Amino acid sequence: MAKRLGFLVNIDRCIGCHACEISCKSFYQLEPQMRRRTVRELPEDLVGSPVRAFVSTACNHCDEPACKAACPVGAYTKREEDGIVVHNQELCIGCQMCGKACPYGVPQYNPVKKKMDKCSMCYDRLDVGESPICVSKCPMEAIEIVDYNEVQPAGAVSVVPTFADPSITHPTTQFILPKPGKQFRRA
Repeated sequence: MAKRLGFLVNIDRCIGCHACEISCKSFYQLEPQMRRRTVRELPEDLVGSPVRAFVSTACNHCDEPACKAACPVGAYTKREEDGIVVHNQELCIGCQMCGKACPYGVPQYNPVKKKMDKCSMCYDRLDVGESPICVSKCPMEAIEIVDYNEVQPAGAVSVVPTFADPSITHPTTQFILPKPGKQFRRA
């Protein structure tokens, strides 16, 4: 059976340091306005009590990628061996249809190359047994790659606030929510 790889983001571990975002940007020498991975703060009431929480997101390598369906030149492929959605810049004409179709706003237009760009889950690194750069550089080990055909992480959810409805594209990214904070009362 083929693998079904996806990111598992442990929001409880993420401290909002942006190491994943910066390491990806540096490794791929992205233009100043480009981000393949983004860290943002979530609402404090995420789990019913005030808690400071951050989430790191990138391409969700969806089971039904809207970017792939919208591309008029076939610049997107979904790898059969692991489900990673790959963008081929050689074929890209920069029409931005993929960016408009993606409910998560992942594909970005590179104004220098005049082509679209997105996270590739560092498939070239995975192919030689290395972790994606964001995974390897996270000091809190908040991001990992999981084969969802083998593992269903306990308590993982497929949506967080401001995230699009997962039934649209069936993203492989899943999240572990933070634990509610302890309530302290004064007598």
